[in-house]
Amino acid sequence: MAKELRLEIVTPDRLVVSSDVEYVGAPGVLGEFGVLAGHVPFLSALGIGNLHYNVDGKTFYVFVAGGFAEVSGNKVTVLAEVAEKAEEIDIERARRAEERARTRKAKQQEAVDDARATAALQRALARMSCRTAAQSAGTCSR
Repeated sequence: MAKELRLEIVTPDRLVVSSDVEYVGAPGVLGEFGVLAGHVPFLSALGIGNLHYNVDGKTFYVFVAGGFAEVSGNKVTVLAEVAEKAEEIDIERARRAEERARTRKAKQQEAVDDARATAALQRALARMSCRTAAQSAGTCSR
């Protein structure tokens, strides 16, 4: 059995990651799941959160929001609506997005779509968490 599997993360705009990895952990809509080489075929919808993967003992992080992950033939393919490597995340932009979302939620007006405001808040917090985790792991230089 091989010790590595192929990870590809794709958005409608670009290929975000294409790498041989040792492990992939991703935020499924029913909870986080992990994949090692030789995993059984698997399909999951993705939630909002941090996908992480290991290469040569180092952990790398990617913020994902929505989409699907497929495990098949020793390969993990992630088709995400949004995906950003931790080092690409503008932390100040994420903080501003968090503040806007919190303000919308606090207004409690009928015109405010609470579900959209909640999702925006989740995305902002997950982006900041992704960046922080990567910095702690030493895999984010910015």
